[in-house]
Amino acid sequence: MRKLFFSLLVLCMSAMVGCHNKKRSTTIPMRKLQVAEVRFDTIASPISFTGQLSSNYSAVIQPRISGYLMSKHYKKGMPVKRGQLLYTIDPSQINTQLLAAEAELNSARAQAIEARNNYERAVPLAKIEAISRSQLDEYTAQYQSAQSAVKSAEQQLKNARLESGYTRLYSPIDGIIGQTNATEGDYVGVGTEFTVLATIENIDTVSVNISIPVSEYLERRETDTLPAYDNSTLLSNIRLYMSDGTLYPLRGSYGYTQPSVSSQTGTIVISVNFPNPSQILKSGQYARISADVGAAHPCAVIPQRSVVQDLDRTSVWVVQADSTLAFRDVVLGATIDSMWIIRKGLNRGERVLVEGLQRARNGEKIIPINNK
Repeated sequence: MRKLFFSLLVLCMSAMVGCHNKKRSTTIPMRKLQVAEVRFDTIASPISFTGQLSSNYSAVIQPRISGYLMSKHYKKGMPVKRGQLLYTIDPSQINTQLLAAEAELNSARAQAIEARNNYERAVPLAKIEAISRSQLDEYTAQYQSAQSAVKSAEQQLKNARLESGYTRLYSPIDGIIGQTNATEGDYVGVGTEFTVLATIENIDTVSVNISIPVSEYLERRETDTLPAYDNSTLLSNIRLYMSDGTLYPLRGSYGYTQPSVSSQTGTIVISVNFPNPSQILKSGQYARISADVGAAHPCAVIPQRSVVQDLDRTSVWVVQADSTLAFRDVVLGATIDSMWIIRKGLNRGERVLVEGLQRARNGEKIIPINNK
């Protein structure tokens, strides 16, 4: 009986050792995963911005005189041309002032003629001492005063004629005219409720402000020989995308750099212009702007699906020389089609994982398959 017990015990221990050795000999098969080689291309680094379009310049229509609005000669929201008649103000009061100024000038001229005649008669009489020297001085002063009165009256008439012209208001620019709250019969002008009649916005060219962080601006600026307000060579290939994603056919151009850094965002603000001959673009419209900032440099480019983004961290799985995986943080640039520019973190000749990113582990060894 005791021999039978020991025999069974030996058999069980042998079976356990065999199972343990079998487990130790089992290995997890390596995964075959697609990888992509890091490509280096000499390209400019584009940046995308979202901004609001505005008219390049506008004109505010303000009456220079006060009076009753007689008529309007435009349709609100429609284009107007430079020199086009917009408003007519009742000229009755101005015409009365004009007639009074003309009468004042005629009177001053008549008095000047009389004063000149008296002076010319007094000069020879003073030479023969027929009149006193003080009388000659009096005639001379009267003549000079009359001449000054004529000049004053002429200026008053000129002002009256100018004000008479102000009863007709013309457009100073080409553009789109907005709405006015004043209607025919309202008293408009200086000191009234309607000091501004309308605003005309020229949209032959539209502008949009783009903001670049100061640190990125300093990194991408190629030279320190130009002053900070001259960034005409910083931007290139400036494009505009409509709200529906449509690419606007005309390219933009550099406008100017605002003189100070934005205190709220800590950015350099640059204004760019887009020609708008067909007036497709409207003031107040939002659009996405893309521009190459700085000169072209060799940049690492990888497929977008290789990038792992988690909160404020951006990383990729790098396939090392021995086919093991290593998780590495990178700094992203802009996207180009299905590719992503990597500004920092990758070197020439390296490979990154393209698939199976969620199950990847540090140190895991794989069988890399080149991505096609």
